Amino acid sequence: MKTPFRFQLAAFTLLLTCSAMMRAAKPSVDETSATAQQLMSAAELKASSEHKMLLVDFSASWCGNCKLFDRFWDDPWMHPILTRVFDRVTLDIQEHDAKHHDTPGADAVFQELGGSKRTGVPYLVMTSAKGKPIVTSEPDGKPEDGIGYPDAPNEIAWFMHMLQMAAPSLSPQETAQINAWLKAHSTHPS
Repeated sequence: MKTPFRFQLAAFTLLLTCSAMMRAAKPSVDETSATAQQLMSAAELKASSEHKMLLVDFSASWCGNCKLFDRFWDDPWMHPILTRVFDRVTLDIQEHDAKHHDTPGADAVFQELGGSKRTGVPYLVMTSAKGKPIVTSEPDGKPEDGIGYPDAPNEIAWFMHMLQMAAPSLSPQETAQINAWLKAHSTHPS
């Protein structure tokens, strides 16, 4: 059966319209030159339009645990689960060499979201889509107890608590998968 030309044209027009709408829903920000506030504003707008929460990740190029968190986030099993509920924004802080720079204004956002001089990286803050903090990677707000990348059993337990607080839409199966992944990749024997 031949498809009428008008139907093909209508389908093509619909495809172009949807594509344009999707590009419009994702504000483009040049992450290499944007300020922390610009990145946060773009992430908040995107998270609001997608009905997601934000995961604000304060990171540094020299930080091994930051790279472990990147590996966790990017894992093919974890990424679809995490990105279903979170939009992630990464802000660089505590850089020490000429090749790497802090995200301009990241220190101010860091302090606004509960970070202090004693807070290490990665420092994770799960917020509402509007950027209002829900829970941080510092149990009870104590920098000395900050989990960074969740590797030890108590750190994994706190990260799971963070997810429960900030992402209650995760299913029990999804939270079990996250917990199992973190335990399987832990350097601490169970």
